Amino acid sequence: MSATGPTSAIGIPQRNTAALLPTRIGDATVEYFQLEDGGDTTRAVQNAKKLIGENNVDALIGPSTTPNAFAILDIIAEAKVPLLATVGTQSVVEPVDAKKRWVFKTTQNDDLIAAALLKHMVKNHVKTVGFIGFNDPYGENWYKVFGSLSERAGIRIIASERYARADQSVMGQALKLIAAKPDAILIAAVGGPAVLPQATLFDQGYKGRIYQTHAVATEDFIKLGKEKVEGTVLAAGSMLVIDDIADTDPIKKVALTYIGVYEKQFGQKPATFGANTYDSGLILQRAIPSALKVARPGSEAFRSALRDAIEQERDVVGCQGVFNMSPTNHNGMDERARVLVTVKDGRFRLLPE
Repeated sequence: MSATGPTSAIGIPQRNTAALLPTRIGDATVEYFQLEDGGDTTRAVQNAKKLIGENNVDALIGPSTTPNAFAILDIIAEAKVPLLATVGTQSVVEPVDAKKRWVFKTTQNDDLIAAALLKHMVKNHVKTVGFIGFNDPYGENWYKVFGSLSERAGIRIIASERYARADQSVMGQALKLIAAKPDAILIAAVGGPAVLPQATLFDQGYKGRIYQTHAVATEDFIKLGKEKVEGTVLAAGSMLVIDDIADTDPIKKVALTYIGVYEKQFGQKPATFGANTYDSGLILQRAIPSALKVARPGSEAFRSALRDAIEQERDVVGCQGVFNMSPTNHNGMDERARVLVTVKDGRFRLLPE
């Protein structure tokens, strides 16, 4: 995980959540190893090689960031170790080819989130959009997915800018976006760094609506942005606004259980990013007993059986959604995995669709 560095707001709750995962599943004792990559792709590769080569792991959960997930795909495929990725970018699992058949994902796909944002844009008569995102796979995939869906919705992207995760200024990009006069702006970035362009746009007087992706679903986004992120619209898992969710929603029961054990252990509520790790654990709890019937842990046969078992999991209710995996869908989430959210009075609140 990336519990240090620019995306630590994602990595810290994931690191903490790993401590809550069960140490016994069926007849098997489960041992966990945690390694920190600081958001660095080189370290992510080194960590994956160590966990596979030295620790002989049967499965991996993580990494925290999209670039790091892409960096270890070849290693995962060669070693034939199931990976439960906790990143948003759907191209980590699509298409399900020889490499990605070993990868599953417990975060909502970008197109699921983008569709919700576009529905809100259409309802609010948005016709033109400015886009600014990371100059890495996360930002590029969002531009590709959103661009394709927005065109079908009759919404044009009239300005497109990029920036690096570690940049300290996006003044030039912000001024270009404002000059294009879009009805709204979409920011495709993660955690704290996603605040930078929004704060800059606010300071330069931009008055249009600003949309963010589910990668800002953390209280740190509001703490850093303060009044400059008021009115932001995003789509995210219902756990972000769990108090606003109906008690009849089965996701609410699972999410509240997770929140309760996390609060007891760490004294505060977890960010939704930790739920991606928790849901990975729930899927493994369902799949491991099936794999144990085929082979002993620590063997290629067991890892292969575990991969096959995960692929067959149906109706796994998690904190972020309900998972229905298949040979062609290694995410398995549907519209139950997202709600519209806005920032109002310094809090995330449910926004009726």
